[in-house]
Amino acid sequence: MQTLADWDGGPGPWILFFPLIWAAVVIGVVTLLRRTVWRGRRRGGPWRPAADENSPLTVLGRRFAAGEIDEDEYWRRSSVLNEEFGRSKGGAA
Repeated sequence: MQTLADWDGGPGPWILFFPLIWAAVVIGVVTLLRRTVWRGRRRGGPWRPAADENSPLTVLGRRFAAGEIDEDEYWRRSSVLNEEFGRSKGGAA
């Protein structure tokens, strides 16, 4: 049985594929983790303020939940806040 070290010409240029294969495996694992496990650990997106409890949309949502404002008022104010903070209409929390 011949091993790579026993060959007359050495392993040849195909030996360079081993680091490429390992790099592909590492990139694949990192990509898989970023798309699944690590995504759930992030809290919100880059557009969310650090103190989310006192954000205008959160306060508005609490007032709506408590019954202080009706649905029409909620949607009207929410659309104004979304325009002010640069969010899309579907981004209201």
